[in-house]
Amino acid sequence: MRKAMLTTIGIPLLVASSADAMRSDLSLAVSRTATDLIDRWRGQGERGQILRFVQPSLIGLIDGTISTLAPIFASAFIAGSHAALMVGLAASLGAAISMGLSEAMSDDGELSGRGNSVVRGTLTGVATFVGGTFHALPFLIADTTTALKVAYVVVAMELVTIAWVRRHFLLVPLHRSLIQVTFGGCIVAGVGALMGHA
Repeated sequence: MRKAMLTTIGIPLLVASSADAMRSDLSLAVSRTATDLIDRWRGQGERGQILRFVQPSLIGLIDGTISTLAPIFASAFIAGSHAALMVGLAASLGAAISMGLSEAMSDDGELSGRGNSVVRGTLTGVATFVGGTFHALPFLIADTTTALKVAYVVVAMELVTIAWVRRHFLLVPLHRSLIQVTFGGCIVAGVGALMGHA
């Protein structure tokens, strides 16, 4: 009887200690990966930083931000906030996988000198997911009209961020970059609005 009680009591303790160990291991792995990326970043020089880190991330951020506007807004107009949120998350995840694989498989880095294909693919995929997800999150708000207003502000902030990154790293004048990214965003958002009212 005592043995059975100890075993029963011991199971949660064992599971708890295993979960703590897993959390600790995961935290250590993330910390090492982040440290490794920062060390690689510092060792690349300005041109290497742009080719191997900034450009893949920027490609993903632009694609995620702009390509998901049409399905998200079309869904919002047709079916409301919940549908827009689900479509936005699905589109962001799908685009992240697609863009990450495309970046990784299109150039192994040997000929172009653009660095490790897995690192570039990961950066592109993560940035695509982030770019697509931010303006889907306002649709957590149940009222579609309010959610759309918040989403418009989030999209504007994303486009300004992209323009700033292009200006800071690629030396594209801010006003020109703002015009370019806003024009692209408006076209795709317009397609979404048209499809949503069709």
